[in-house]
Amino acid sequence: MQGHAGYAESGSDIVCAAASVLAQNAVNSIEQFTEDTFTVDVNEDLGELYFKIDAGYSHETELLLNSLILGLQGIEEEYMEYIDVIFEEV
Repeated sequence: MQGHAGYAESGSDIVCAAASVLAQNAVNSIEQFTEDTFTVDVNEDLGELYFKIDAGYSHETELLLNSLILGLQGIEEEYMEYIDVIFEEV
């Protein structure tokens, strides 16, 4: 995730808050409910969260990430001026 949504002032932006809580929940759930290892880097000032699975991933992680995507796409449908869900191969 990268950047701020710009829907409202910092601290009052429901689009940013919704996307952030979905991403944080996905990372926390993968850590809690799977044995998969990953690295995560957060820069709150820039509104960035980088998440990378170290090697291979379980079905549970795939399900949790698909749930994250579903949630972000739902936000995008309602607030398309403020959030873009973009897929990139790395």
